[in-house]
Amino acid sequence: MPSTNKLALISVSDKAGLVGFAQQLLDLGFTLISTGGTQKQLKKAGLAVTGVGEHTGFSEIMDGRVKTLHPRIHGGILGRQQDHRVMQEQAIAPIDLVIVNLYPFEAVIADTNCSFEDAIENIDIGGPAMVRAAAKNHARVTVVVDPQDYALVADELVSSGSVSKDTRYSLATKAFAHTARYDGLVAAFLSRRNGDTEASKILPEYITPQFQSRQELRYGENPHQAAAFYVESGVKPTGIAAAEQLQGKALSYNNINDADAALECVSQFDQQPACAIVKHTNPCGIALGNSNTEAYLSAFATDPVSSFGGIIAFNQRLDTEVATRIVEQQFVEVVIAPAFSDGALEQFANKPNIRLLRSSKNHSPASGLHYQRVSGGLLVQQKDTDRISRQDCRCVSERKPTEQEWQDMLFAWKVARLAKSNAIVYAAGGRTLGIGAGQMSRIDSARIARWKATDAGLSLDGAAMASDAFFPFRDGIDTAADAGIKAVIQPGGSMRDDEVIAAANEFGLAMVFTGVRHFRH
Repeated sequence: MPSTNKLALISVSDKAGLVGFAQQLLDLGFTLISTGGTQKQLKKAGLAVTGVGEHTGFSEIMDGRVKTLHPRIHGGILGRQQDHRVMQEQAIAPIDLVIVNLYPFEAVIADTNCSFEDAIENIDIGGPAMVRAAAKNHARVTVVVDPQDYALVADELVSSGSVSKDTRYSLATKAFAHTARYDGLVAAFLSRRNGDTEASKILPEYITPQFQSRQELRYGENPHQAAAFYVESGVKPTGIAAAEQLQGKALSYNNINDADAALECVSQFDQQPACAIVKHTNPCGIALGNSNTEAYLSAFATDPVSSFGGIIAFNQRLDTEVATRIVEQQFVEVVIAPAFSDGALEQFANKPNIRLLRSSKNHSPASGLHYQRVSGGLLVQQKDTDRISRQDCRCVSERKPTEQEWQDMLFAWKVARLAKSNAIVYAAGGRTLGIGAGQMSRIDSARIARWKATDAGLSLDGAAMASDAFFPFRDGIDTAADAGIKAVIQPGGSMRDDEVIAAANEFGLAMVFTGVRHFRH
């Protein structure tokens, strides 16, 4: 190579930790080359830095659009030992370290006031080119796209004078993932702009989701299936991906899946303590209470048998009392809550295999999209986050609901949205009394929900019923009325709505239509 001087090229939009890392590189004997805003910040901090234009002998042009696309930059990054002669002939110095992250395209387009022209100007060209070049030549060059990796690189340089082969390989892999996600964001943005329907503006022509492996799992749903937990790259973790494990065995595939469902259940409620017990992603019981203990006991009482080995989620901090009741009353796989008192942690420590998860406050997926893999393709839809109020409903029965019946119906409706179709939920007083879910026939779900309530010793007299989709026949209403149900909430829209309404009137039930269906598969 034509020079023994170590060169580091720095061009970053995310300047977190920049000055400290740059100073370390100077102390290690590196010469710094930089561009635009990065160069200004380094100079402002009093660091010696050479501008790219000075290094290449070619000034930036076109308002900075062309500055690093130069043979002395890309030759310096891509040069190998066998390129020694040509590099000497062209006065190209090897660049050993490339620290680049890209124009903040994602942040720019997230601004609702962003113009199309601003978005286009924030598509980085030179940055991805340098990153990809450095990653390709990782046999010699170290590429850093994430400020979180500054310490790793600095430590290796300090301890051994170079960055290890394994680290260069790992950073190169990360760099290609970084540019792939960036290109995916640009493609999705442009294809949304090209859409001529409302759906196409939400669901782009091209989707390039990117997820990073967080942990390998012992196995998937069954022992013969390999599995891992991936989290979405480049976005702030939410929901189960943001939860912190405080104790217990490693989470399994089924634990994570069920904990996500349980967390979604309780995240609907924020006015008072709520508890959800989930098994195989279906709620066994959900209840509100004046305390976590009251909410837990009511949720558990809905279906004590199915709750065995379930996942328990809360929307409020857990205290010693509820922790004691859980430990004494049932076998549980996972308990998830936003916080735990010291006393609660002490109680759960008596059962060290229980997995405790501390949830984040934000439970809503950042993308708002739901993905379902099918053979040869991917089904993509908006996540079902539709919420209704009393004003959204239409009373279709002769008898109008009472105030209590309205509360019971709306509570049951929230639960039905999260149970697998066909779903029937019986509820009263802010608690579930019986849940039937995942059946091929809606009448079977209604019968199962009634049987569960009876088996648990719970009366359905005066309770409300929610159905996630319309009743195709009046038999569901007949079953409900026979069980003592007094109010029904359902989407409506069946060809036999008149027959169903007539059945409700025959039994003196109050019935409202939401106009919204909540199939969940």
